[in-house]
Parts: sequence; C-alpha cells; structure tokens
Amino acid sequence: MRLETERLLLRPPETADFVTLANLWSDAEVTQFMGGPRDYQSVLKSLQEDYEQNPPPEWNLWPVVEKATGNVIGHCGILDKEVEGRVEFEMVYVFTPSAWNKGYATEIASGLKDYAFEQLGLKRLIALISPLNTASSNVARKIGFHHEKDTVRPDGHRMQVYSLENQIK
Repeated sequence: MRLETERLLLRPPETADFVTLANLWSDAEVTQFMGGPRDYQSVLKSLQEDYEQNPPPEWNLWPVVEKATGNVIGHCGILDKEVEGRVEFEMVYVFTPSAWNKGYATEIASGLKDYAFEQLGLKRLIALISPLNTASSNVARKIGFHHEKDTVRPDGHRMQVYSLENQIK
C-alpha cells in the first residue's frame, strides 16, 4: 500500500513508526470514540507481528506521514470486519491531536476511498462511527458516505454505520 495525496503519504510501516503508532493507540483522547486506549505493549507487539507477516496482511492500517515534516501523524486503512453477519470493508482513520482540524482525515479518506474502488475494485465501504464522534461523521459525509443505520457491536457499543457504494462502472 502506497498512497500519496497533496499533503500526506500513506505507506507501509517501518519499525521506526511503532513507538509513534503505539502512543497514538494508547492515547485516551485519540481513542475516546474507538473503545478507549489500548495497552501500549500490546499495540507494539501487534505492530511487530503484522510487520513480520509474509505476505503482509491484505486489510490493515498503515502509517500516515505528513509530507512537509516527515512525521507520522496517523494510522489509516481498510479492515475487513463482520457487521451483523456480513463481511464489510471498513475505512479507518485515526490521527494524533496535533493533526486535528487541518483537513487531513478528509484528505486521506478521500484518497483511500478512490484507491479502494479504483485499484482494489471494492463494491462498498463502510465506516463504523460512534454517535458522539461528530468530527469523524463529518469526514465520512464530506467524502460521500451516508448514515445507513445503527448497529450494536459485539462489545455492546452502539455505532453508526456510514456506507458508500462504488459508483465506478
């Protein structure tokens, strides 16, 4: 996976990214609408295991690099996920607070949507979004997703399902 937008680069992980990404996923503010912070050491272990897989996982999250600084500022990608007995492809975008309110999530999500439909040939994408996460639902709507329904996840959390069908013929 390698995707470039005007200001961002989505690329395969490097071992130097692991600390930054583990800090991101263990940050209570960042993960407040995503089930809360993860255990730092568990995230490091998971990142290392994914990195060592050959071939790498087909559906995964990748580091987002701010091209102007070279800093990793987020973790985005597509995950395969079961939702109400159906396998769906979920777009995920997570950014460090210093990258919030700069349009980065919309920029990378738009590029990722195009990549998923044009390069991967996916027919449908979803985003599972907490009803309280207005910033994330705004990003989804800006790139064409619509609120399809609400669902309850296996952990008991109610989430909104935003979806978008591939319009490419």
